[in-house]
Amino acid sequence: MIQRWLAGLSLGALLVGGNVAVHASGLPGPPAPKAEPTPAAKSKPDSILLQVMEAELARAMSSLGSPTPPPARVDVKADAKPDPKAQPQPRPYFMSYAVSDSNSVSLSAQFGAISADTETRRRTADVQVRLGSEAEDNTHGTHRNSALTTVGLPLSDDREALARSLWFATNRGYGRALDSFLQVKTEQQVRAKEEDTSADFSKETATSALVPIDPKFVPGTPLMKDKAEWQNRIRELSGLFKQFPNVFYNTVNLQASDEVDYFVSSDGARVSTPNHVARLVVVGRTRAADGMELYRIETFESDELGRLPDQKTLVEKTIAMAKNLEQLRIAPITEPFSGPAILSGRASAVFFHEVLGHRLEGQRQKGDLEGQTFTKLLNKPIMPSFISVADDPTRATFEGTALSGHYVYDDEGQAARKVDLVKDGVLETFLMSRLPIASFSNSNGHGRSESGHMPTGRQGNLIVSSSKAVSETELREMLKAEAKKQGKPYGLFFEDISSGFAVTNRGRPQAFSVTPLVVYRVYVDGRSDELVRGVSIVGTPQTALASIVATGNRQDIFNGICGAESGNIPVSAVAPAMLFSNIETERPQSGTTRPPIVPPPTESATREVSR
Repeated sequence: MIQRWLAGLSLGALLVGGNVAVHASGLPGPPAPKAEPTPAAKSKPDSILLQVMEAELARAMSSLGSPTPPPARVDVKADAKPDPKAQPQPRPYFMSYAVSDSNSVSLSAQFGAISADTETRRRTADVQVRLGSEAEDNTHGTHRNSALTTVGLPLSDDREALARSLWFATNRGYGRALDSFLQVKTEQQVRAKEEDTSADFSKETATSALVPIDPKFVPGTPLMKDKAEWQNRIRELSGLFKQFPNVFYNTVNLQASDEVDYFVSSDGARVSTPNHVARLVVVGRTRAADGMELYRIETFESDELGRLPDQKTLVEKTIAMAKNLEQLRIAPITEPFSGPAILSGRASAVFFHEVLGHRLEGQRQKGDLEGQTFTKLLNKPIMPSFISVADDPTRATFEGTALSGHYVYDDEGQAARKVDLVKDGVLETFLMSRLPIASFSNSNGHGRSESGHMPTGRQGNLIVSSSKAVSETELREMLKAEAKKQGKPYGLFFEDISSGFAVTNRGRPQAFSVTPLVVYRVYVDGRSDELVRGVSIVGTPQTALASIVATGNRQDIFNGICGAESGNIPVSAVAPAMLFSNIETERPQSGTTRPPIVPPPTESATREVSR
């Protein structure tokens, strides 16, 4: 929209008739067509993009906040001088450029036919500008996002085009930061003293590391050379659902991306890291006679297309999913329940990600709006002593399976690190970005974000381990014994969970909700397990974690995408099956739409119509 574009220009530089009028807060004049790289950039054959990022960052740091220069206009007298009454604006104490250079492809099929085929090449720059000091800057409190300006960059290595784009974003970002910094200063005059008076930004040791890029993964090169083969494979998988007339919707989506992330900052960080992802997602939906919609999801992930499971495995998993959907639509609805339950390893992984992981992210411990569930429990037990939890993004695989939450450097240029969050049940630390909190003043390599968002402390690979592990057969017997002890006719077994959400702010109850997909009643009298539907796991974190009785002896993996205030990022969770003495469930909201009235068309009927 033109109106929005003009509003953006007003914050930095206003382009008029091909000339440039620069505000006192702006970066003086457009850059030279060929920005010279810094000495550091000359030491290695760096990419042109990285050279331009460094040169433009250095120019901005030396120019922004200077006394007002003569405006670069043709109608200004040669002897014009700056206005002596003009107040010099503050210089940034920190700036960074983070660029995501990606190439992605997405194929989708439904009921045996391709439904979408897209390829995308994108370069996006996040410009971060901080005014003031580490102790207090323009991001203070609720103004955190004021430091960030995001723009698209040219896809070609055109030095002038890249430099101009960064120049414009920097001017606009400085204007935003200046406005916010003045607001912060004003608010500090009228607000009561804050509970957490820690700094707004941490000082860190700068990192310089350019991770080599495999030539076959360079953005801009063909990503899927065997596209026809993959189209045939996903056609076959989606076509399998035609055997199941009650599955009214299905999709098979194949996604692959190659990305290189560049990061340079005024404190000397200089990092580039490649990332490669291949993900195949199979989704099926059905509807019970009472209107309840039911779905299943299977996700397969690896670091490249060639390492996804073979077609035989994918076919078997897809057919099993479709059969389970047919069973679910006629399964009985279970009543709200409070009692013993087992979560499978995959279900436990999702449970820990939602119930514990989000509440141990550093920014959750700071601010008037955060619930701070575990903030005051540092160095105290928060779960049974046989449970330990670590977040280790340095791990690329777990028992041969690729982990989505793996990365080498976080989105603030800090090296990824293993962090022991809970040891023998005792809370030891939090997941830290460069936003300090009262107990911790430095990052531990967990500042993560999607392009267009400010980095915050986020999970990578959350790994749960146990020193009280038994076989899964023993765990089932323990479930029956616990149910009998509580006078319950059955306990629950949660085989698969799709997702969940955690409430962490003070404005709502500190609760969680997790959505199971496959749930069984396990009867104490020896009857066969019974598949049921209509269940959501709910509760409060401390009560739920305290009720863990024992775990299985085999860990399972959940790979997925997690959304929060810093955007959607890939994560993994690894955990064994767990027995809880008490899990509370409730009936989820159920639909009222009837299943399809007319049966699906048969192949013979379709052929008859085509004649």
